[in-house]
Amino acid sequence: MGPVPDPVTSDTAHPAKTDVVVIGGGIIGTSTALELAERGISVVLCEKGTIAAEQSSRNWGWVRKMGRDPRELPLIIESLRLFENLNARTGAETGFAKSGILYTCADEAEVARNEAWLEHARPYQLDTRMLSAAETAKLLPGMGTKFAGGLYTASDGRAEPQKAAPAVARAAQAKGAVILQNCAVRGIERSGGRISGVVTERGRIDCAGVVLAGGAWSNLFCGNLGIDLPQLKVMNSVLRTEPLSGLPETNTWSAKYAFRKRLDGGYTVADGDANDVEIVPNTFRYFTKFMPAMRSQWKALRIHLSGAFLNEWNTPRQWQLDQVTPFERLRILDPAPNRKATEGALQSLIAAHPGFAGAKVAQHWAGMIDVTPDAVPVISPVESLPGFIIATGFSGHGFGIGPGAGKLAADLVTNARPVVDPSAFRLSRFFDGSKIELIGGI
Repeated sequence: MGPVPDPVTSDTAHPAKTDVVVIGGGIIGTSTALELAERGISVVLCEKGTIAAEQSSRNWGWVRKMGRDPRELPLIIESLRLFENLNARTGAETGFAKSGILYTCADEAEVARNEAWLEHARPYQLDTRMLSAAETAKLLPGMGTKFAGGLYTASDGRAEPQKAAPAVARAAQAKGAVILQNCAVRGIERSGGRISGVVTERGRIDCAGVVLAGGAWSNLFCGNLGIDLPQLKVMNSVLRTEPLSGLPETNTWSAKYAFRKRLDGGYTVADGDANDVEIVPNTFRYFTKFMPAMRSQWKALRIHLSGAFLNEWNTPRQWQLDQVTPFERLRILDPAPNRKATEGALQSLIAAHPGFAGAKVAQHWAGMIDVTPDAVPVISPVESLPGFIIATGFSGHGFGIGPGAGKLAADLVTNARPVVDPSAFRLSRFFDGSKIELIGGI
């Protein structure tokens, strides 16, 4: 069972009409709803399960510019600016802190790879810098492992995944947004070639705009509309410890482990590289588009063939709006964690830093990450369906970029001037002959 997000009380009335419907109650969907509500635009957020029950509460909690694809940098810079004021904006604790983030370098080859990323980031004038071996050791007191150096960004930080999206959702409610949990959207209705409404399991809502922030479910939802969204799911497993004292405050990544301090005094720990990938029908459907990612990340992928193939094969890809949908049959993706990976990460961390030897594991969990072929999100209008905006495929980078992505999605659905140039996030890049490539770190 996954971590328990802070609770959000659903609104009881099912509105007959609104300006915009947001589908999905993770950090992207709630941030979009808050942006719209603050602008005086009526918005209903529909979540098939509960707010932040999936990957938005299950991620590492890192809020980073460092190591990102350069296409994401303008948006994460804006998102970090929003995170700095998020407690005041929501009137709640989100756990945001500028703790700094460090990527350790085991050898000179890793130093060179990080220096290459710095060249990509140089135009953005970040405070990221390379550390010497001595500077890296100073930042990690008590660490037994000696590193060749590190890539460090002091202004990067952390926040609490179980708190952030719920805080944003409650703030959106306070500004007039309607939050409907356990209310799946079955599909979209059109009139004159444009969106005219959505049909939920509870009834119809008239609207002119829809933002799909459905995470790992987005491909399935789009397929029923005849929209091709190249997307696969990747599972990452995490553990948290009971509170510990006297250990590093800086979020730290190494190949065999990654850790960050939690607001409760414990630590979130995960394998620094490895993710689990199930072979499913979509694996073959999008094999060609994902080949660059497969070649680049092959060593970090644990590929399996299991019951997930048949589960996806037997999941309907088409349905009528008066039928029960897959979103109602399975409300929350709650995969069993790979405990071998999490326990191995903790043991590697203990071997590197003896101070973690007394760590008591409080919980293991896993989450399903929505990935695109180039590991860059889709935040984009759909030309064939005016009024429909997709905001998904954040590829494990979504928590930190969430507030900025919500702002951009709100701009696009209202035809406002976008906060950043959205062209890098267009859906059409996967079909217009653009080169699919991965740039950046983890």
